[in-house]
Amino acid sequence: MNLPPSHPHPARRGPRIGVLGSYGGFNIGDEAILTCVLTCLRARRPDAHLVVLSRDAEHTRAHHPDADEVVPWEGVSRNHVLDVLPGLDLLVLGGGGILYDGEARRYLRLVRAAQTRQVPTFAYAVGAGPLTDAEDRDAVRTVLAEMDDVVVRDEESRLVLEEVGLEREVAVTADPALLLAPEPFTGAMMRDEGIPSGARLVGMSVREPGRAAEKLDEGDYHALLADVADFLVRRLDARVVFLPMERHDVRHAHAVLSHMTAPDQGRILHGDYSPGQVLGFMRHLDVAVGMRLHFVIFAALTGVPVLPLPYSGKVFDFARRLGAPALVGVAREQAGLLLAEVDRLWDEYPQRRDDLRTRMGELSAAARETCERCGLLLDGLGSARGSGGAPATGPEPTGGRPATGPRPTTGDGPTGDEPAGDGSAGDGPAGDEPDLSEPRPLNA
Repeated sequence: MNLPPSHPHPARRGPRIGVLGSYGGFNIGDEAILTCVLTCLRARRPDAHLVVLSRDAEHTRAHHPDADEVVPWEGVSRNHVLDVLPGLDLLVLGGGGILYDGEARRYLRLVRAAQTRQVPTFAYAVGAGPLTDAEDRDAVRTVLAEMDDVVVRDEESRLVLEEVGLEREVAVTADPALLLAPEPFTGAMMRDEGIPSGARLVGMSVREPGRAAEKLDEGDYHALLADVADFLVRRLDARVVFLPMERHDVRHAHAVLSHMTAPDQGRILHGDYSPGQVLGFMRHLDVAVGMRLHFVIFAALTGVPVLPLPYSGKVFDFARRLGAPALVGVAREQAGLLLAEVDRLWDEYPQRRDDLRTRMGELSAAARETCERCGLLLDGLGSARGSGGAPATGPEPTGGRPATGPRPTTGDGPTGDEPAGDGSAGDGPAGDEPDLSEPRPLNA
């Protein structure tokens, strides 16, 4: 299939910036990241022409009005994508966990093609690991070495890149979604979901094993989460609401419900909501327990007592930075320990709230640092395309090569003529504090 790019908005005089990632509505966390990356870029350069390389261009066009142009990169001819790269002044490899086995090489193939065309490249708080495949490891080691700046979202990712053999400075900041602005989740939305007003609510997140969590045993963790859900229903006289962060989560939420002794007290959120609306829904919760990283991030942003259920390094790392209990993972034999931690979380949260606010402030500041580093790189690009902007006099990001001066518009890209993809499935809100609105009283 060979599709034309989206019809661009009226031409902007500033730099053309490409944003590449796992975008297209497959995962709410990835969509939150794209929202925050575009907000950052627009805040830094209001005159920029933002080009999103999306896995589902129609979805991105419909849900991200900050994008001036959307180009499909999966399931289309390679030349269709490569023709876009020479016109860019910067290619941003969008945040999120995209450098892992089976996927890293697909994204980095496009990054390498941009590099051969002398386009500066920036890794925007990406996540890395697991990386055991030789081809993916080689792509990460060689392509990231030539990027103008590499920023990862957690220490675990930095250690993965170090183990792969990447020899360069790598900055550690935080997930871009920490800067997401909430949107209202109205009473009408609650009624549409069949959630009674005034009910005490427990939010839960369950995911499929997938390549990021291959060691998970479905039967074990379904039963474990059912135990937790039943305990909270009894302990708090609560309703349990499952929040699917991507479409595969729905099946696993149903599986947990089938293991519950009180399935009538559980519901699965079924509407199609924006990341900001999902963040807004978190304000209705009294406590949250979940596996998905961005579910945990959203709950913490809203000030909800949250217990992460780690299944991978990225969740362990965020739980540590959040000061959450140091659980050893999602395993059936941990049921007693997990229930005790849920009970303690409920009882002790009023005393821990100030600590959570401080930690979230630090994490949000770290997320803003990624935007600042990208802005410094943009400032140094000059006016090669007639934008009229002068290079900044501040420090330049460390990395592979200087990101200034004119560029040729031709060059050799990756070898082969296969499609670009294989078809597999700004600063944020104003102010320095994360959104920690008061939840409903714990004794309500």
